[in-house]
Amino acid sequence: MSTVSPLRPAAGNPATRPALTDAQRTAVATKSDEALALLEAAVAEFGADGQLTFANSFGAEDMVLTDLILRHKLPIEIFSLDTGRLPAETYNLMGEVESRYDTKLKVFFPDTAAVEAYVRGEGINAFYGSMDLRKRCCHIRKVEPLGRALAGKKAWITGLRAAQAATRTHLPTREFDAGNGLEKLNPLAAWSESDVWAYIRIESVPYNALHDQFYPSIGCAPCTRAVAIGEDVRAGRWWWEDPTAKECGLHVKKS
Repeated sequence: MSTVSPLRPAAGNPATRPALTDAQRTAVATKSDEALALLEAAVAEFGADGQLTFANSFGAEDMVLTDLILRHKLPIEIFSLDTGRLPAETYNLMGEVESRYDTKLKVFFPDTAAVEAYVRGEGINAFYGSMDLRKRCCHIRKVEPLGRALAGKKAWITGLRAAQAATRTHLPTREFDAGNGLEKLNPLAAWSESDVWAYIRIESVPYNALHDQFYPSIGCAPCTRAVAIGEDVRAGRWWWEDPTAKECGLHVKKS
């Protein structure tokens, strides 16, 4: 009897192993230099005393930024949100990052009382029931902890890319985050998925094992599935919802 889960494909994912042509290497080197220059300029502008922070969710893009920051010893704080429902592979990667880069991660957790009230009132997997219930869960597990993580900061860095989703088209490398009241930097905004994976391969950067199993975008375990070849990279996140409105609330712009 097969032990392969339909959400854990056995085949390798070609997207995580792009052809490293000379043109690809040159393009990635140029984009890496540009991203590093942006990070260095941010340190110069916002200071090196903890008021510039990077939100690391341990996706492939975030691992590129993690490597740039830690390998070049930039004085940028790195934090992560542990929702309490992350895949085991994500926790494994967190441990690998601490070991590889000789660092300790700054992790924020959701408010225990809020999680307990939601689960007791709505159910353990209530987020499948409606968009409202899903967004309430995301708010408790992600948005509120993010607010605490960003408190007192001048700017935050993300691994967002414009090509990731319909909700992120025309993403700039810098914008003002009105919802959180600080500058927001997206150094990889213009990167393609192949750029990200070429960098990871060239620099031997650790990454989430789920990416090789067709998980291009990884969030909480119950809300993430594998995608088919050719399917949108965000199709596996909250796959039961309208793709033009799929965000957890961390990157929703307020007018």
